[in-house]
Amino acid sequence: MNFDARRAGILLHPTSLPSCALEDVERWLDFLHAAGVAVWQMLPLGIPLTGLSPYQCASAFAVNPALFPGARADMRGFASWRKKQRHWLEDYARFMVIKHEQGGAPWTDWPRALRDRDAQVLAAFDDSHADALKAVMAEQYRSAVQGQHIRAMAATRGIRMFGDMPIFVAHDSADVWSQRHLFLLDADGHSTVVAGVPPDYFSETGQRWGNPHYNWEAMRSEGFAWWRARLRAHFEWFDLVRIDHFRGLTAAWAIPAHEATAIHGEWIESPGAALLQAISQEIGAAELGGLPLVAEDLGIITPDVTALRHQFGLPGMAVLQFAFDHHADNPHRPENVHPDTVYYTGTHDNDTTLGWWRALPEHARHQVMQQLGVPDPDAVPDAMIATVLESRAALAVLPLQDVLHLGSEARMNTPGTDNGNWGWRFEWDALAPDLAPRLLQQLQKVHRCESQTTP
Repeated sequence: MNFDARRAGILLHPTSLPSCALEDVERWLDFLHAAGVAVWQMLPLGIPLTGLSPYQCASAFAVNPALFPGARADMRGFASWRKKQRHWLEDYARFMVIKHEQGGAPWTDWPRALRDRDAQVLAAFDDSHADALKAVMAEQYRSAVQGQHIRAMAATRGIRMFGDMPIFVAHDSADVWSQRHLFLLDADGHSTVVAGVPPDYFSETGQRWGNPHYNWEAMRSEGFAWWRARLRAHFEWFDLVRIDHFRGLTAAWAIPAHEATAIHGEWIESPGAALLQAISQEIGAAELGGLPLVAEDLGIITPDVTALRHQFGLPGMAVLQFAFDHHADNPHRPENVHPDTVYYTGTHDNDTTLGWWRALPEHARHQVMQQLGVPDPDAVPDAMIATVLESRAALAVLPLQDVLHLGSEARMNTPGTDNGNWGWRFEWDALAPDLAPRLLQQLQKVHRCESQTTP
């Protein structure tokens, strides 16, 4: 997907649909098409390890079967698909079956022979658990087939699928268990340092994500094969992929594993240019007109991060909720947003725009109204949407919660907290009959529709 045309998108994770059933997905795509929305953005599709967070998953390749309930697929293609996906699929199936037998224990707590992948023990395990392993792999096959059907349905409606890829993977994952040499671990498989970010807008103590850091020397020696396969897998599902925490491709915050918060750490350099060059060669980016990636470049962004993004022609991100201060060079202010940008009212980590507005102190409200040029406080949420849509950004994305004018009760995630996240869903009656025509008219007015005409 190029960024030459002006488009609009809506951010909605599949778990926020009334159900993940195929008929609800098709109904959602029909709504997007009727509204003139050309992009459906979602969060990562992986299998959450604990809770519902899609940013800590059991595999960097497997998708959550719960997102594809009742998936039925012709199994005649299973054998060839299994062979093609062998580089991750078999170890993923082993990981899930062993984990189930071990009562959900992390792989570092498994019996040593399984933890350390003794070849004879694994071979015996495969023989004695052949049916269970095949069931896990077949579940992934059925999900993949249904996912391709959904992507085809979107394409017939002129809708691009926009996915999200966490830069790091969970420690208790099939990837780390099966390829320990690619991560910074001790002899028993425990992380020596973990990922996160230092104190910032979202948290005074930073964010300690707990993911292991990559062994970039080992990654480079293998031609970044694991990364290339990972991106190749994402492009089977999506037209466009956001790399979460893109700044980690220049340097990542490394926290000693024993530290309880992210306050104490250091930046470790990453070979981002070499990695992106390898990915470009893998997917033939020159023929495609550039890498179909978006750089999540929020937070503490240094010149080398911006230079890396520009070197590979990647669009960045801006969030209007971050725009309201007295700094004229704030990159989130509408006048500073360039066409090579995905512009949001807020992301899944922000409060909804209405909730954010209601929680602002009076002096901050005055600043927002002054910058937006809005005299009526009640008009601010709509003015925020209009500002993003009217901006120069090639892609303007609105969380559905903002389109529906919902408050903090509909917030998707509060960084640094463990409870009450990821569970929001809408009901179909929330989409008023006139919502799609109104949104279509608004998008046409700002030239963000490609082919739809006013009804």
